[in-house]
Amino acid sequence: MTVPYGPEMRASDNDREKIASRLRDAHAEGRLSIDEFQDRLDVLYKANTYGELEPLVRDIPVTRTPNKAPAAPQSAPAQAPATPQKRTGGDRAMAVLWTIWACAVSVNLVVWVMTSATNGKLEYFWPIWVAGPWGAILLSITVMRRQFRD
Repeated sequence: MTVPYGPEMRASDNDREKIASRLRDAHAEGRLSIDEFQDRLDVLYKANTYGELEPLVRDIPVTRTPNKAPAAPQSAPAQAPATPQKRTGGDRAMAVLWTIWACAVSVNLVVWVMTSATNGKLEYFWPIWVAGPWGAILLSITVMRRQFRD
């Protein structure tokens, strides 16, 4: 543990929770037995200063997992976690339009395949007249929306 202040500086509940998290991870990795883990937790929640916290994790390596973001320094303001962008009504509408297009093209392809199969020869590929113009319009709208959103 890097002591952000002097060892006599009082630790916060947040500091204790960070240490508890490291102890839980160490126990889960097999670095601490259940008894040692419990003993360290007991000492942890009675600790008042950074100097009392540091020995609890001195012999535990700091491991970074891809799921956890590195801890922000105490003096830096907490940043909100990045959240995925929510779909807007326009995004939902475009998803619905693309789904309708795919269904219409699929039905036309099935009809074309069945017609060609019953006639014994490949018929003129007329579904392109359904898929092409409608798909081109949807594609251009989708591209323009993404250009103006960014």
